[in-house]
Amino acid sequence: MPSTVVHVAIAGLLGVALLGDRFDTRAILVVMGATALIDLDTVIGIYVPGTHRAAFHNVWVVLIPGALLLWDVKLREESYVLNRWGAYGYRVAWVTLVSVLFAHILLDAFFNGVNLFWPVHDRFYDLSGKLMYTNQRGLVQTFVEFDSSTGGVAESTTRGTTEEMHYSTGFDPTRDEPPEDVERIFPIAGTGERFVLTVAGFGTVLFRIAEDLRSEE
Repeated sequence: MPSTVVHVAIAGLLGVALLGDRFDTRAILVVMGATALIDLDTVIGIYVPGTHRAAFHNVWVVLIPGALLLWDVKLREESYVLNRWGAYGYRVAWVTLVSVLFAHILLDAFFNGVNLFWPVHDRFYDLSGKLMYTNQRGLVQTFVEFDSSTGGVAESTTRGTTEEMHYSTGFDPTRDEPPEDVERIFPIAGTGERFVLTVAGFGTVLFRIAEDLRSEE
């Protein structure tokens, strides 16, 4: 699974691109920090088994704050966010939500799955797959597979509930009490592609921070 380091690197790339002229060190740290916080449900999962990739890895973490932000800025006569932080705060807020969704929740959903609608609907969805075009089958996607006999989503896409699923982490390698000899692995970059992406993400952020500091001199 992508490590927290990879998630934060991708959030950095999104933040640099979307913050635009609102970019500064504080803004990008908010974007990257919020994206990293999603993995705190790893710790929750130690005490409440099954809630890793469920407690914070769900769409409500983004949809509820996003709806409140839109209501506050677009529908209220006096916006708390705009009055308190101005257009800068509004930009940082929605960029943070976009980064959390794409750089973390959806990235994990398309990589071994997450409990997308927990706690409203307790089911892990694994959207791992590929999109390709062939000269015989045309456009083919395997992200969501369907059961032709039932017309519903196939078992290869739905992976189980919080009572059935466990994702191994360095903090919580097994669902039961781990024996003393269990290897605790804390991944940084599981593949060469993710390593390159991580270097590119953090390198881009550091370049923009340095550029921003020079402009203030």
